[in-house]
Amino acid sequence: MFFELVAVLNVMFTHFYLKLLGASRKKDATDEVRKLIYQTLLARSNNGRLGKGVTREVASQFGLHIRTVQKIWKRGKESLAQGIVVNVTSRKRGRAGRKETPIDLEPLRNIPLNERMTLETVSRRLHVSKAKLIRCMRKGLLRRHSNSIKPYLTEANKKTRLQWCVDMLDPDSTPNDPCFKDLFDHVFIDEKCFFLTQHSAKYYLLPEEDDPHRSSKSKNYIPRLMFLVVSARPRFHNGVCIFDGKIGSFPLVTYEQAKRRSVNREAGTWEVKPIAHITRDVIREFMIERVLPAIREKWPMEDIHKPIYIVQDNAPSHLEVNDHLFCEAARQDGFDIRLICQPPNSPDFNILDLGFFRAIQAIQYRKSARTVQELVPIVQEVNY
Repeated sequence: MFFELVAVLNVMFTHFYLKLLGASRKKDATDEVRKLIYQTLLARSNNGRLGKGVTREVASQFGLHIRTVQKIWKRGKESLAQGIVVNVTSRKRGRAGRKETPIDLEPLRNIPLNERMTLETVSRRLHVSKAKLIRCMRKGLLRRHSNSIKPYLTEANKKTRLQWCVDMLDPDSTPNDPCFKDLFDHVFIDEKCFFLTQHSAKYYLLPEEDDPHRSSKSKNYIPRLMFLVVSARPRFHNGVCIFDGKIGSFPLVTYEQAKRRSVNREAGTWEVKPIAHITRDVIREFMIERVLPAIREKWPMEDIHKPIYIVQDNAPSHLEVNDHLFCEAARQDGFDIRLICQPPNSPDFNILDLGFFRAIQAIQYRKSARTVQELVPIVQEVNY
C-alpha cells in the first residue's frame, strides 16, 4: 500500500513539474525534462536493464513519444559504456528544421483593390499559398482592413465642419488655453428606429437545452417603430446626479381604434399605427407639443433663464432654424429655446448616433416585446 501511494504521488509530482517546464506532446522536450526522463528510467532499471513496457509507461507519463524516451535511454547507456559523463540534452542548436522561404509582397501594391478583397484572390495573384499569407498576417507583414463609405464633402462642407469645431471652443479659454464648451445648455435630438428583435442573437445554453426557435415573416422587414429621442448632458453635484439628461423618447405613431373585429382583437381596440411619412409638419407638431413641454418640465431650475440650444441634423424633415411657429412656442414661460443645425453631410457629428442609440438599443433587446404596442413602453422606460 505504501509503495502504491508513493507511485501515485510520483506521477502527480511529475505532471506538475512538466506543467511548470512547459512540456507538450507537440513541442520538443526541454533539457530539464530529458534529464528527468533519464533519471526516471535509471531508477526503474535493474542492472542497466529495463523491464517490459517501462519505456511506454514513462513516455505516457511525460506525454512524449516512445521513440523519444528510447533514444534518451540509449544515449545514456552509450555514455556509460564509454566511461564519460552522461549527457542527454538536445542536440538541436539554434533554429532547426526547414528554413523559411522569403515572400516578396511588394507586387501587392500594383494589384487593384477589388482583387484584394479575399485571401484566395490575393493568393492567386501573388502565386503564394493561403497558409503563407496567414503566417505573414501573424507576423505583421500583411494586414486586414475594413473599409466603409465616407460622406462626400465639398469644400464648403469642409469649411462648415471646421467652423463648427471652432464654435465649440469656450471663448473665455482662447487663445492661451483653449478648451471645449461644457455643452450643459445643449439638447440633442434625432430619430431612431427600434426593432422588435435582431437578425441574429447570441445565447448561453446548457448542453442538454434545445436551441431557441425564433421566426418572422421576413427577416428584412422586422416590425419596428421610429422614436424621436431627446437627450442632454447629465449634471452631477458632489458625486450625486441632479439631472440625468433624459428628456424623453417620443414614438412617431398615431393611436387609432380598430374598425373591424379580428382573431387577435375586438373592434374598437386602440392600436398603434406608425406614421407613414415623417414630414416637416409632423416634426413641428411633435417639437411643439411633446419636446418643448418635456424640456420645460425637466430642465434644471437654476438655468431656466439661460439660452437652451436644440441641436439637430440637416434631415429634410427637420425644422428650419427660424421656423415661425416653433420660435413662438419656444419663448413661452420665460424660456429661451433656440434651434441650431449641425454641418451638412456630417453624420459623425451626431452625438446620439455615436454611441447613445446603440446603448439603449442593447438594453431594449434584453426586454421581451412581442408587438409594437409593447415596444413603446419598453423604449420609453429605457430612456426615462
